[in-house]
Amino acid sequence: MTALQIDPPARLLMGPGPINADPRVLRAMSAQLVGQYDPSMTAYMAETQALYREVFRTANDATLLVDGTSRAGIEAALVSLIVPGDRVLVPVFGRFGHLLVEIATRCGAEVHTIETEWGTVFTPEQIETAVAEVKPKILAVVHGDTSTTLAQPLEDIGAICRAHDVLLYTDVTASLGGNEFETDAWGIDAVTAGLQKCLAGPSGSSPISLSPRAVEVIESRKSIEAGLRAADGSDEVRADPIRSNYFDLGMILDYWGPKRLNHHTEATTMLYGARECARILVEEGLDDSIARHRLHGTAMLEGVRALGLEPFGDLDHKMTNVVGVYIPDGVDGEAIRSELLHDYSIEIGTSFGPLHGKIWRIGTMGYNARKDAVLVTLASLEQVLRRAGVRVTAGAGASAAQDVYAS
Repeated sequence: MTALQIDPPARLLMGPGPINADPRVLRAMSAQLVGQYDPSMTAYMAETQALYREVFRTANDATLLVDGTSRAGIEAALVSLIVPGDRVLVPVFGRFGHLLVEIATRCGAEVHTIETEWGTVFTPEQIETAVAEVKPKILAVVHGDTSTTLAQPLEDIGAICRAHDVLLYTDVTASLGGNEFETDAWGIDAVTAGLQKCLAGPSGSSPISLSPRAVEVIESRKSIEAGLRAADGSDEVRADPIRSNYFDLGMILDYWGPKRLNHHTEATTMLYGARECARILVEEGLDDSIARHRLHGTAMLEGVRALGLEPFGDLDHKMTNVVGVYIPDGVDGEAIRSELLHDYSIEIGTSFGPLHGKIWRIGTMGYNARKDAVLVTLASLEQVLRRAGVRVTAGAGASAAQDVYAS
């Protein structure tokens, strides 16, 4: 077999992620490789850490990258914090809350859940009641869940966790950079993200930040591999080490820290990309990026409404960067998505679990949170809906979006 050079079709990715990467990120990722301990490489690592402290809005020294997709960051945080038998509480309001349950269970935790209907979120009182009843070591919660398009308010949760001596972990893969998030001000102990949403990059690197409280737990379980231990035997061997080698944040912190103790070979190209994602975001300004996502998300919301589509879920808690809409009665949702993709090269998202076949999810995030992408998507969706027999007022979607921009 003779394989041809990769030449993917041009697509406008307007689903819940991944999105089209910013060209500046792709250019950064084409830079030449250097050795993992080259002074330029360790300088890039330090710069990346400093940039992500600004992105996460934190002073945490333990701010770095986990090599792997956003799920790698989640697993690294949970496997490093959870000692088998620990109680973990997970408020589930969508697909990715169930993911936290699964990973925590695989880490050996005694997992407790509270659940709310998809399309709603929890009140602080509901979470505090559950924390008081379960008495967990860790509260693990998704911030923005693209499966439901909603963001769980976290402003009051950190104080609740501190009052009950609970560690607070959150997954901000879908929300960071496009929605308000404050690591230190909200009392978050561990937070992980991904690049493929509002950060305008490709999947493959997971930024993470850990509070001193979280680092203390991780350090208490830290191992040093046999081949790296001091010859005098002074390195302690833990009785209950972190149950993963690759995701052992204690060892990864030593790799990123002053010791530069070898753990793995850093994914150089992904580090270049992750650094550029953060650099672009910091250059724009985090508040300005959030405002940009809110503007284009609102334009998309009003545009789909003008097309006669009903938004899904509690709009008071909708993420800025993705909207869910009910598929009109009598319409084949997958046929619409297929026509959009093949005739217009635009991708919108399907849905999961109890929402499968009931809603589409349309994203406006990262590099695609811009006016032309919104207007082209709405105009194309109008044409596809019309061909499917849906009665649509000509130009209504794009016109409603333009009204948002004009205001």
